[in-house]
Parts: sequence; structure tokens; C-alpha cells
Amino acid sequence: MADRAFDIRKQTGFTGIAIACFVMLYMPIILLVVYSFNAGTSIAIWEGFSWRWYTSAWANEQVQEATFRSLVIAVWASGISTTVAVLAALATTRTRKFKGQTTVFAMINQPLMVPEIVTAVALLIFFAMIKVATGYTGLFYLIIAHSAFCIPFAYLPIRARLQGMDLTLEQAAADLYATPFQAFRRITLPQLWPGILAGAMLAFVISLDDVVITEFVKSAGQDTLPTYMLGQLRRVVTPEINAISTALLGISVTMVIAFTLLSKFRN
Repeated sequence: MADRAFDIRKQTGFTGIAIACFVMLYMPIILLVVYSFNAGTSIAIWEGFSWRWYTSAWANEQVQEATFRSLVIAVWASGISTTVAVLAALATTRTRKFKGQTTVFAMINQPLMVPEIVTAVALLIFFAMIKVATGYTGLFYLIIAHSAFCIPFAYLPIRARLQGMDLTLEQAAADLYATPFQAFRRITLPQLWPGILAGAMLAFVISLDDVVITEFVKSAGQDTLPTYMLGQLRRVVTPEINAISTALLGISVTMVIAFTLLSKFRN
């Protein structure tokens, strides 16, 4: 009898374990979304369907300020981290192998390997010294902190895109006496755009959702939407928090879907 290929899906209990994992992962999210439409003030007792808490969140000035601040930080962090990620990806994929290349790769991806709380504490200490020396306490610190943390998230899809690109056109451009910058602008960049957009969107979502680094680095009056929600949870929990969370979830899911589609785009 010929040996049959191993298939994990046919193993005893696989289906039950898979279903249990999906239920534990998604049921809390589903309940969050459902109770964001609860007409009452309870987050555990259904009292009818209503848009009440979405209207309340939309009219809340603190939510508006925190949302605007979150978007400003996320846009700047996404732009800065993506720019740095493109340069880093070019430096690690369009050059010959060199000593320490693995170390460089590890350093670029350091935020992914080091616990976020460690990065947050290190940034807190570093920025505190600068604040004392300069007296400046603006959003610049949050933008830089988010940018540094988001670099590897933007770098990975951009690097993957570069590695999957055919070098024939770039080599042909070099044979036709194009400068490295001309070859990049006319050949590499148009093919790289899907990876750049995917990296930028992923960095945007990571920055928009960040709590730990923001909580440590921010100054007074600089709450982002996630830290505002955290502060509200410490006081009183209402379905307004569910509504805000659902809105954030919608943004994140939309961006991740777009990121996935762009990552698969090859033309």
C-alpha cells in the first residue's frame, strides 16, 4: 500500500480544536460589535438596538481631539517609517552580501523581537532627558517613537516585494547608461509601489492602535484614541467604548484587507 501524504486536517480532533480556537478568538470581538449597538448603558445586558453610542462618541469633543491627534501621529509615523524602510530595503537587497548583513537585518527588526514595554521604557528615559534639556513637550516625541516602532512593519513587505522583483529591467537600464537614481525612479519605483503602499498602510494601522509606547512617551493632554479609551475604562465602562472600538476595528480590518491585496499584486 502506498504511503499517503500527511495531512494535519485529517488528524483526530483537528476540526474541534480549530473551531474552538476561532470561537475564542472571534466571539469576544463579535460581542463587542453587537453591544456597541445596545440601547442601554450596560455592556452585558441587551436592551434593544440603537445608534445612541455612535452618536454620543461622534459628538464627544474629547473623542474628536484624540481621534484627530491619533490620525496626525499615524500619518506622520507612516510616512517617516515607510521612507526609512524603503532606503533600508534597497540597502539590504540591492547590494552584494557584506559582513554584518545579518546584524543589520536584526537591528532593523529589533522592535519586533524586543518586548514593547522595554522599548517604551527606553524611549521614556531618552525623551525625558531631551525634555528636561530643551523644555519642549510637543507631539514630536510621539511621532518619532511611533516611526521607530513602525519601521520593521513597513520594511518587511517592501523588502519582500524587492526580493520578488525581476532584475532584468534594472540591469537593462544600467546597460543603457542610466544612473542608479534614474533606474530607481523609472524602473524600480513603479514596480515597488504596491509594496510601499502595503508597508505604509500596515505602519499606519500599527501606529493608530498603539497603546504601550504612547502611554509612556506622551505628555499631559496628548491622549490618542487608544489611550483615551484606556483612561475611560479605568473610570466607567459604557457602550460608547464599544462603539469607538468597533470604529477602530473597522479601520484596521479595511487597512489589513487592502494590505493583503496589495501584497499579492504583481503587475
